[in-house]
Amino acid sequence: MQRCGWVTQDPLYICYHDKEWGIPQTDGKKLFEMLCLEGQQAGLSWITVLKKREHYRRCFHRFDPQTVALMQQAEVEKLLLDASIIRHRGKLDAIITNAKAYLAMEARGENFAHFVWSFVQNTPQVNQFTSLSDIPVATSASEALSKALKKRGFKFVGPTICYSFMQACGLVNDHLTTCFCHPNSQA
Repeated sequence: MQRCGWVTQDPLYICYHDKEWGIPQTDGKKLFEMLCLEGQQAGLSWITVLKKREHYRRCFHRFDPQTVALMQQAEVEKLLLDASIIRHRGKLDAIITNAKAYLAMEARGENFAHFVWSFVQNTPQVNQFTSLSDIPVATSASEALSKALKKRGFKFVGPTICYSFMQACGLVNDHLTTCFCHPNSQA
């Protein structure tokens, strides 16, 4: 069984690749969680964040936006001492800021999932890349999503982070054509 070349032999990574990455996610709260986790990745590898995901879920109330938005700086100070997550004040603060932005969107009647999916016209974009070097780090859609999120107050949502988010949540399917997870795979 052939997988995308970025997958290591780590069982956690294999499971993530096979059962999560590139599969369309339409639940707003799960999309919120993934956007926050992708922001934690900035400057790091995804496996680093993936290995800490359960700890993030514990520290950030399973990414419930209402609860996260109420977190105070004293809680952030404690989290900065917690080696089970990435101890970067800006990234941790961004999760709280993003929860507030998410709730503000809801209060205006903007459904987060519908908003995110509108950047791909509500249809997963299935790419036909044969090599990892062909996959872009950002696209016009991820740049537009980044700009729109920033306008709404989100942090750590640059175009590259947004593209990783779009890949992870199946807005785009960047499994290589040789990967058994690609929709057109003969594997």
